[in-house]
Amino acid sequence: MAVSSVRLFNSLYPPCASLIAYSTLHSGFPNSLRYNSFRVKGGLVYSISGSSRVRALVKGKGERTEDYPLAGDSTDDKKVAESWPRSLQRDFAGTPYVPVYVMLPLGVIDRNCELVDPEGLTNQLRILKSVNVDGVMIDCWWGIVEAHAPQTYNWSGYRRLFQIVRDLGLKLQVVMSFHECGGNVGDDVNIPLPQWVREIGDSNPDIYFTDREGRRNTECLTWGIDKERVLRGRTAVEVYFDYMRNFRVEFDDFFVSGVIAEIEVGMGPCGELRYPSYPVKHGWKYPGIGEFQCYDKYLMKRLKKAAEIRGHTFWGRAPYNSGSYNSAPHETGFFRDGGDYDSYYGRFFLNWYSQILVDHGDRVLALANLAFEGTCIAAKLSGIHWWYKTASHAAELTSGFYNPAHRDGYALIAAMLKKHGVALNFTCVELRTLNQHEGFPEAMADPEGLVWQVLNAAWDVSIPVASENALPCYDREGYNKILENAKPRNDPDGRHLSAFTYLRLNPALIERRNFVEGSNIRSPIELKNLLPPKGKDGRVAA
Repeated sequence: MAVSSVRLFNSLYPPCASLIAYSTLHSGFPNSLRYNSFRVKGGLVYSISGSSRVRALVKGKGERTEDYPLAGDSTDDKKVAESWPRSLQRDFAGTPYVPVYVMLPLGVIDRNCELVDPEGLTNQLRILKSVNVDGVMIDCWWGIVEAHAPQTYNWSGYRRLFQIVRDLGLKLQVVMSFHECGGNVGDDVNIPLPQWVREIGDSNPDIYFTDREGRRNTECLTWGIDKERVLRGRTAVEVYFDYMRNFRVEFDDFFVSGVIAEIEVGMGPCGELRYPSYPVKHGWKYPGIGEFQCYDKYLMKRLKKAAEIRGHTFWGRAPYNSGSYNSAPHETGFFRDGGDYDSYYGRFFLNWYSQILVDHGDRVLALANLAFEGTCIAAKLSGIHWWYKTASHAAELTSGFYNPAHRDGYALIAAMLKKHGVALNFTCVELRTLNQHEGFPEAMADPEGLVWQVLNAAWDVSIPVASENALPCYDREGYNKILENAKPRNDPDGRHLSAFTYLRLNPALIERRNFVEGSNIRSPIELKNLLPPKGKDGRVAA
């Protein structure tokens, strides 16, 4: 039996929340939630009421509500209660409030910057609002907004979307998405980089990350051009800054009113601060170690310069024995136990490679703070959990995280985020190590160990830590894992996530079994029912 997205949401909310289905936060169980579906122009619509009915929103001359019983739901309360493991009955009373957001579909704005199916989206957002979700996350795609010419921006579809969100009383997490969409796991639309950027890339392909075989990755721009004026007179970071600044001016009313609660700044593939070391388009398959991505002429020039400064010019190259995308660590001379990764040269290279990542984040976030002064800013890190139980942590190394067994590779990144007052958003909080071992025992994965390391690296420097699930999650075990990470049990300092964002709004999420289970968490997260009530100003006491 799956845990619904409703249960997850409710566990993050105060116990006074009125829309709680199968709440595990109380000793008793309310009447089982029933609901039905019907079709409107925008598609299926579900809503929830505190009674054993579903409240359907019907669009017509006016708006009315209709109650429908849940088709085929004959489960009585006792059976529902008995079906839950005791672990779900953890008492969250008195724990801090954790806001919950839901990512919107990737293609909610089309490539003409028009809102797709506004009526259907509005109905889905009403459903989220009905289970006390705080807001939604939306990608603002560089390839849509600045598609045709430098510094010519079209925000029209986003404005219409933001108005709908505001009218429903929801908040916004907005992602500055400077990467392409398409070709990765979960991508169901294709949004390339701006046309004028791709034209530059046709004549100068070194603006893209490049692997050892010379294959270019057009998902995002190489960090080697951060300070190179190769984008029609501008550097890459200047292009990012101009885009962010224009967004801030365009949506000033949403910032002033507080509708835009957070800006997440994309700094690499999938909007994550990492190298594109495991691209599906180049044949990578889990759990391959990936490949280093520093073979464009700009990064190679910087590597050679770093080697010269170190006094070892022959170190101005990337490793020759690091395998290929789908290698295992023990199959390579570089990553195997006792391999070259821990040699003098290996440590020099990995320090340089990871410092390029940190420097890129440093530059972009400094400009983001200028563009969005006074607004919460976040940066996203990916959870590279495979090969975590090996000495070299090969998959992390190729991604730019210098985190072998003898070194904390996330402390330096956390310190950089602390410097700019930026929150960390980390993925894979729903994954369980045991499940990974059952599916891919050869991967030596440990998502739980990785999550704990990264969260503590951030908490140690006192920066907010938010999170999201890495893969679609509709099961009870996944939701419980999210809860465990969101509010660690028996933490003496009371540390907790500052927010959780659920990936992603889609038809599967609001299916009967998934939605009822999830909205009890505010059910996608079981944390909400346990939070202190808001005060008159709408804030929650610390």
